[in-house]
Amino acid sequence: MDAHLRIGIVSPEFPPDIGGVETYAFEFARELGKRGHDVHVFTFRHAHGEVQMPGVKIWPVLRGRRDYDGPALREHHMDVWHVMNAAYAWLGLEMQPVVVTVHGNDFLRPYILVGCPGFSRLPVLWRFSGVSRWAEVLLGKMLTARLVRQSLHRVRHIVTNSAYTEGVLLEQFPNCKDKTSVGLVGVSEAFFDAKRPTDHNPVPHLITVCRLSEPRKNVGLVLRALAELKGEYAFSYTVVGDGKQRQGLEKLSHSLGLSDRVSFRGFVSSEVLMHLLAASDLFILTSSIIPGSHEGFGIAYLEANACGTPVLAARLAGAVEAVREGESGIFVDEPSVSAIKGALKRFLDGGVNIDRNSCRAFARGFTWAKVVDHALQYYPDSKSGSYR
Repeated sequence: MDAHLRIGIVSPEFPPDIGGVETYAFEFARELGKRGHDVHVFTFRHAHGEVQMPGVKIWPVLRGRRDYDGPALREHHMDVWHVMNAAYAWLGLEMQPVVVTVHGNDFLRPYILVGCPGFSRLPVLWRFSGVSRWAEVLLGKMLTARLVRQSLHRVRHIVTNSAYTEGVLLEQFPNCKDKTSVGLVGVSEAFFDAKRPTDHNPVPHLITVCRLSEPRKNVGLVLRALAELKGEYAFSYTVVGDGKQRQGLEKLSHSLGLSDRVSFRGFVSSEVLMHLLAASDLFILTSSIIPGSHEGFGIAYLEANACGTPVLAARLAGAVEAVREGESGIFVDEPSVSAIKGALKRFLDGGVNIDRNSCRAFARGFTWAKVVDHALQYYPDSKSGSYR
């Protein structure tokens, strides 16, 4: 393929915001830019400014509604549009070609309400803004879900982040059959450069990295499991991330008598994150599947592995594809206090021996170059306009 496509990446979730989808969109755009494509990222405006990316133009024009964003996007001519959230699959109703990457929650329970009717902008309703806002959100959820159903099968192709996500998508949207493929995810090269401290940890260091806004991440279960082990084992546990659950989790940690063992760090820079991961002995993220939400893949597992740190995951959803048992980590069959406690006990007893080089080797199999290579086959050829 000729390296001169004009590519529009539509990604409402994008750095400096933090998260797996944000990381995916950023690394995907950066890889395209490195290859010489003319890359344009359309996202929301960020209060502290936009990230700077060589070879990539950032357009902070999205407002989260189709009636606003449609005209803004139509001002730009692109050879191909790549949408990074299923809520924006409506672009396939207005422009072509459109490729969509889906992650799971974005199509199961769309959370960017692009279908909101905008009641609050009507002159008669401004006096009843509280009522109109409630009605707008309720109707917006219904209209956005309908819009996703109407538009997903109209796009050129849908790339999923895991085979599990692909299966869930086709169960929900069988009319998308023959339009999907598994692209997986990658891990940034920077994580492989993280250096483990030369001094051996005096006690095992455990770490979790996630948003503290989703109950299915099960940080509370990990805390309860550790509380049952604290009398028998020495350890420290670091929780990186922030969200509405953080205060409650901190209170739980205190009530369980873990205040001297557990540290909540909030969001940290990439450099600090890599240092913390490399200095840890086990990464823990035992996520559940709940209605409308699952672990689509789990970039965080690969980031920990790239730093040489094995992981503990639940044998559920996309985590099954992100972890190789005995090589990059271990599983619990269900995310319960007893199961997590049993896995941690085996680890703390020395019964889990996973080589750090093995972790890095496993993570090496997941690159953003592969993810982009997979997507490019669904882009048009810049000279002929045809597809591979």
